[in-house]
Amino acid sequence: MLYELFKALSGTFTSLSVFEYITLRAMLACGTALFIGLIAGPYVIRRLTELKIGQAVRAYGPKDHLAKNGTPTMGGVLILISIAISAFLWADLSNRFVWVVLLVTLGFGAVGWVDDYRKVVYRNPEGMSSKEKFFWQTLIGLIASIYLSFAVAAPANAELWPLFKDWVLSGFTMSLPARADLIVPFFKHVSYPLGVFGFAALTWAVIVGASNAVNLTDGLDGLAIMPTVMVGAALGIFAYVVGRVDYSNYLLFPYIPGASEMMVLCAALGGAGLAFLWFNAYPAQVFMGDVGALALGGMLGTIAVITRQEIVFFIMGGVFVVETLSVMLQVTWFKYTKKRFGEGRRILKMAPLHHHFEVGGWKETQVVVRFWIITIMLVLVGLSTLKLR
Repeated sequence: MLYELFKALSGTFTSLSVFEYITLRAMLACGTALFIGLIAGPYVIRRLTELKIGQAVRAYGPKDHLAKNGTPTMGGVLILISIAISAFLWADLSNRFVWVVLLVTLGFGAVGWVDDYRKVVYRNPEGMSSKEKFFWQTLIGLIASIYLSFAVAAPANAELWPLFKDWVLSGFTMSLPARADLIVPFFKHVSYPLGVFGFAALTWAVIVGASNAVNLTDGLDGLAIMPTVMVGAALGIFAYVVGRVDYSNYLLFPYIPGASEMMVLCAALGGAGLAFLWFNAYPAQVFMGDVGALALGGMLGTIAVITRQEIVFFIMGGVFVVETLSVMLQVTWFKYTKKRFGEGRRILKMAPLHHHFEVGGWKETQVVVRFWIITIMLVLVGLSTLKLR
């Protein structure tokens, strides 16, 4: 809103034209979200405590975590409010990508809110059933993936409906332009055309997968939020590059009109995340809850698709990926061995992976900081693909 106001007044007050620079608005978005989070944080925590919205710790988790029972949860609401207000103030609201990212973020946040609400009200640590949660995630993810299939492919300011009609009239065989291809990092000219169905399927997998991956990682104080901030900041750099004709051409990336605006949203995510970390650092005063974890994962996944950096996102979010794989492998092996030998066996001492290290003797803070360090290294590897091609 402030961006639109300053843009309208820039004809009269030329000094206001400085707000058209995305880099400045990104810094302002980060500062605004950080300020809102730090100021509103104590009030939100106090209200959550008064409403007795406390975390119900799973009985089969690490025994040390039982002491966290009752810690205010659903603190992700603070993150979402900070991001939303900052985005509405500083982002270009005429940009179609801004709206799809916000709607996916808030949509997944709503799913997480219902899940957290059931945990709190019904005192059920499991919350929403996995099938019900997956249904709503899939629905939101499919809508976003179909929309992005044409939004990414469309020229700047072009209407999407004619493109969709052309695809239908072609018998669903119309190909997408090269900028919608799957880019393979570290190679100059290696990419794979996906088509509408392939693009939509990949987009759905990235968005829903990222949402659940961040949610699985959110198990220790500060563990999920800092990698989210770091990966989001890196995606903001990629967004700035692919959203500019000059930089994208020089670095051999596809030019995605409007994608640079994602830098403002990534900056807002960074500010909101750091503010939340102030209260979520060990020992946590508040937990993110599914309302925050599902939303932030969905947000990162959507921005990764818009910037055409799905594989790089997979690399930079390696901690999220490994955490998810640890759960999948643990569950699969347990079911297999139970069916074959009559007794379920485990690969890890406990899943997700961060609990395995806890049970193995690492302190909670050691696990968190070491996972942060790993994320920093992976993000640097991801950023190196800007030039190493």
